[in-house]
Amino acid sequence: MLDFVLEYLTNPNKRVFWGFLLSSFIIALICVYVKKDRSKRILFSSKLWWHPSARVDYVYFLFSYFIKVFMIYPVVVSAKTIALGVNSFMIQEFGFYRITSLSYGSIMILYTLCLFVVSDFTRYWTHRFLHTIPFLWHFHKVHHSAKVLNPLTFYRVHPVENILFGFRYSLSIGVVTGVFIYYFGAMLSLFDIFGVNIFIFVFSLIGTNLRHSHVKFTYFSFLEKWLISPYMHQIHHSTKHFDRNYGGYLAIWDRLFNTLTLSKDVKSMKFGLRKEQMKDYDNIFKLFFTPFFSLLKRKQR
Repeated sequence: MLDFVLEYLTNPNKRVFWGFLLSSFIIALICVYVKKDRSKRILFSSKLWWHPSARVDYVYFLFSYFIKVFMIYPVVVSAKTIALGVNSFMIQEFGFYRITSLSYGSIMILYTLCLFVVSDFTRYWTHRFLHTIPFLWHFHKVHHSAKVLNPLTFYRVHPVENILFGFRYSLSIGVVTGVFIYYFGAMLSLFDIFGVNIFIFVFSLIGTNLRHSHVKFTYFSFLEKWLISPYMHQIHHSTKHFDRNYGGYLAIWDRLFNTLTLSKDVKSMKFGLRKEQMKDYDNIFKLFFTPFFSLLKRKQR
């Protein structure tokens, strides 16, 4: 279990990589001291870090190790398998073809950008479907049941949702990679930092962990029409705005599909589900089983 925790803290591909936690902490200090954010009292309060909801997050994060090993890895097909399948399909349907007019550097830029944009687009719609399809909402409620937010709230996700996002990732990355292999050959690489797509690394470095926090870190309004700020994701977690700001990194999808709410439009928030629902999500066993019980009750009506 210790190895599991250390892997997350030392792997730049993980949200809670120590470098990302450190940069988020520095940004949080700037927000609460330089900008005189009222969240200073909360940031260093045991009422936040030792809140019953936060304690559930900590335990569930450790529990997620077994979820991934026994439930997710065995069923989610790899992006590599999909990429090879897409490439084979295109060769079979369209014959062998290569684009040779682009430099290797241009291909790297195009591949890196396409991976990021396509992945973010599919993330938006997967997230939106989790809210708008009643069957999926029962499972996504687990994530929204957090009464307080901290970086490990990111991992408060039901295994069914984890599997769905696993397929989303494999499909989006696999399809893009397969198309690029068909047109440019298998010698592909992307612009990365420590093995992480450069766009995702930069977003992670500038406060991604503050998305699940009580620190009001906003962008300029004109920038929030293009990029999702941490506070905009906090808005999504507020009880009155579950149907706003579905985007992962880019705000353009929310803007295109009329689900965007800017930071300046929301002054106060309350997190969690309805009061009468919260008792159904106050330990890891309820987080796991409540969605199934809810669906069963719904079916019996």
